[in-house]
Parts: sequence; C-alpha cells; structure tokens
Amino acid sequence: MKKNLTIINQFIDNSIGEWKSIRSTHTLAFQEFENSTSKIYIKHLSSENKKVVEIFKNFKLSLNLESIAISIEWQAISDWEDNDMSEGDETILIFLPKDEYSGIVLRNKGYTESLISSSNYFVDEQNNLHIKTFYKSTVSEERISFLSTHIRSRFSTIRNLENNSVIQTSHTSEIRNLASLKD
Repeated sequence: MKKNLTIINQFIDNSIGEWKSIRSTHTLAFQEFENSTSKIYIKHLSSENKKVVEIFKNFKLSLNLESIAISIEWQAISDWEDNDMSEGDETILIFLPKDEYSGIVLRNKGYTESLISSSNYFVDEQNNLHIKTFYKSTVSEERISFLSTHIRSRFSTIRNLENNSVIQTSHTSEIRNLASLKD
C-alpha cells in the first residue's frame, strides 16, 4: 500500500525543540495582514502529566497510553499593534493514532476558537502533516511540512462553516534553534 511515509511518531519527534517562527497572516474579510515573529517550544509530555489527564477528562475519555502528547509554548511579537507587545501562550495536543498515518488530535484550546477541540489528522505521501478542525462557526485546515531537517513550513486556512468562504490564510516559516539541541 503506502511506502516510505514518515509515521506520526517520527513527525512529532522531528518537531521537538525550539523554533523561531516568521508568520504572515492575511485576514481577507477586512483586507488586512499581520506579520509576527515567535519563539516556539515543542516538547513531549508524559501521558500522566496533569494537563494531559485533564484533557482526557474534558473529553470524557479514559487515559490512552498509546497517545502522543506534546506541549507547544510560544512568545510572539506582532506588527498588528503599534506598541509591538509580546504575547505568549501554550496549547497541549494529544495525538490518538488510528494507524501510523492518521488519527485524532485532542487540544486543550483550538487554533481558531479558544475552546477544547478535536481534529482529524493524516500524514500524506510527501510527509506533510494535515490537521482539520471543525469549530462552532469555522473550520481550520493546517499543513505542516519539513523543508529540511531544521526548517518547517506551515500553511493554514480558516473558512466560515456557513458558506465555506475563506476568512483567513497564513504562512509560517519555522527555523530550529540548533543551540537548543545541545542541551
């Protein structure tokens, strides 16, 4: 069937570390764009981590030891505001594989709407990770690709569920901080 695909465990392992992110977001409805830079920290979490356990409780699921949990923390500086304020946050993602290429992602907060959410994911034949999430009024689609070992690219689209119109698009380039690998 499918051969030479990076399984989800490998994709996540390759993503662990500290990244510098350069992002351009286009809000089509308002014809506005935002550029931001971030430091992103991606790390594995134990299935016994209290945040992971809490997410399983929120979804009314039993703890799944086959799951893969990660924390993504970031500090961002945006040109959206005149004062270039820094914002930070964290999200927890728990991957529940159906097979080595696809499954479900549980999140403590969504990408588009800040509430607990679940997504479908799959890794395609070019080793790109696709994540699709349905919210109350929108659907987000993300594609994350490794351009090289230490450079990732993310594309995302947010659509209105009612009429399928594109609300926002963004492109992000992420460059791994190689000094963080020496720790």
